[in-house]
Amino acid sequence: MTSPAPQDLVVTQATLDDWPVISGWAADEGWNPGLSDGPAFFAQDPGGFFIGRIDGEPVSAISVVTYGADYAFLGCYLVRPDLRGHGHGFTTWKTALAHAGTRTVGLDGVVAQQDNYRQSGFELAHRTVRFVGEAPAPEAAAGVRPARTADLAALTAYDSACYPADRPRFLAAWLTGAGHHAVVRHDGDRVTGYGVLRPGRDTLRIGPLFADTAADARALFAALTAEAAGAPVAIDVPETNAAAVALAETAGFTPSFETARMYTGPVRDHARERVFGVTTLELG
Repeated sequence: MTSPAPQDLVVTQATLDDWPVISGWAADEGWNPGLSDGPAFFAQDPGGFFIGRIDGEPVSAISVVTYGADYAFLGCYLVRPDLRGHGHGFTTWKTALAHAGTRTVGLDGVVAQQDNYRQSGFELAHRTVRFVGEAPAPEAAAGVRPARTADLAALTAYDSACYPADRPRFLAAWLTGAGHHAVVRHDGDRVTGYGVLRPGRDTLRIGPLFADTAADARALFAALTAEAAGAPVAIDVPETNAAAVALAETAGFTPSFETARMYTGPVRDHARERVFGVTTLELG
């Protein structure tokens, strides 16, 4: 049987109705997507998701989600296993990257694809390691409370200091997503960190975990894992943050998965030392 050629592929913008197919492929690859990620992802950039079809059947997907005029993030780059090696992924990739325009594009790619991404202009920034473990026994988390609707403005400002772009639409949906548990640490009226725990396909997921100090991060981590009641939990940690790695290891978590954060150009200065857990490998 002759395999479909790239010219048989029709790439269009995906909709939220396509998300179950895309997230299902991601789950099959071990990415462990969150159970309610889709609405928050599409809230940030409804036009940033693409799907390739042959004779109406989905065969490929990718997202290039934009943040403002200067930054975009590439994720969900997937091809159905039985149709790999025929150019469908590259055709989908080229179509979607046009959506980024002149923006710097970031991605979290598996190690095996680093050389391919370099050939497309991406340069390594750091490794990100997924740590997985059983939620430790609950401990006191002084100064931590559940996030409230009234916290949105303060958390959006805090998030903007920790991320290469402003993302208020995403954050408003992320903090209130189905099954998402958001907590904030504060010193009086000043936010000193926040984190979110959400259900995933294989484990509960922590992301983001942003904090001023290691002590703030430990308190937030304790509050989030207390909600997990001994269930398995995963957190994606930038290897360049030694305090974040130590936090995961001290909790008894072990590495299970690795990606490479890469960019096509410069990104806005942000407080990398506050990133104890990446929000999501799909949208940065």
